[in-house]
Amino acid sequence: MTERKKTTGTASGLPGPPPTGASALPPGTYEGSTVLVTGGGTGLGKAIAAEFARLGADLVIASRSSEHLLPAREELAAIGGGGRVMAAVCDIRDPERITEVFEAAEAAYGLPDVLVNNAAANFPVPAEDMSPNAWRSVVDITLTGTWFMTREFARRHLAARTPGSIVSVGASYAWTGGPGFAHSAAAKAGVQSLVETLAVEWGPYGIQVNGLVPGLVPHDDMTEAIRGPLDGVPEKDARQPALRVGQPREVGWAATFLASPYARFITGHTLVVDGANWQRRSVVSAPVVPVREQLGRGAFGGVG
Repeated sequence: MTERKKTTGTASGLPGPPPTGASALPPGTYEGSTVLVTGGGTGLGKAIAAEFARLGADLVIASRSSEHLLPAREELAAIGGGGRVMAAVCDIRDPERITEVFEAAEAAYGLPDVLVNNAAANFPVPAEDMSPNAWRSVVDITLTGTWFMTREFARRHLAARTPGSIVSVGASYAWTGGPGFAHSAAAKAGVQSLVETLAVEWGPYGIQVNGLVPGLVPHDDMTEAIRGPLDGVPEKDARQPALRVGQPREVGWAATFLASPYARFITGHTLVVDGANWQRRSVVSAPVVPVREQLGRGAFGGVG
């Protein structure tokens, strides 16, 4: 049953989600299917993987770091959907390593039917302070790495003449811009373009390509640079049109739907799961606070 919110005054916000373990899809929807999730060892990636696991999928969770993979594999295997779980260390900037991961997954479980491109890099920095290495790091992981994974997945399905589904995690500032996140906003705009372009190219071959944009969904994979400012904001629920933040499982439910047999005619679409936050506008805008001030940085010192 959906959690109901108490009404305060005239606005009560959107109801809370059903409890952990609930699903809108039939049990066993993904039995016999293999799902590969990048960044699947922590945070939203793990939450997405968990919902596929509940529905019976065999999972391959990939991450650059081995530190979180073993605990995540054990946690996901314990969910009880009946599927198996493989953990793979993979830097998605390395096409050769990506090929190795796909080969291992295919040998163990068969060619992945679903790819969830969740892995990304991000940290806030004023654009004028951004180093070439900072730019390359975020763009190479978030955009180029997503492309390398997507390309490997599609080439294998095209060769095998089998259908497949790709879900790429995006960000609403791909459309709006994101002060303090010029590198990430540019990369996510590229991911959005890939979704729309590749859906048309690969639709004739049975490959769906969709996007998934989470809103404010606190989770354990947030970097300190992002979590720190967020922790300093009081009443986060009251700052959302839904009057609450999102829950990781809500993002997982959206991903399992987009990749499911019940969404086969949906492709080239980006599903935003943010309680309408990105569309919010005020009658009178709040005062502008420069990004440097928001991040506690002094005046720019110039080029030197």
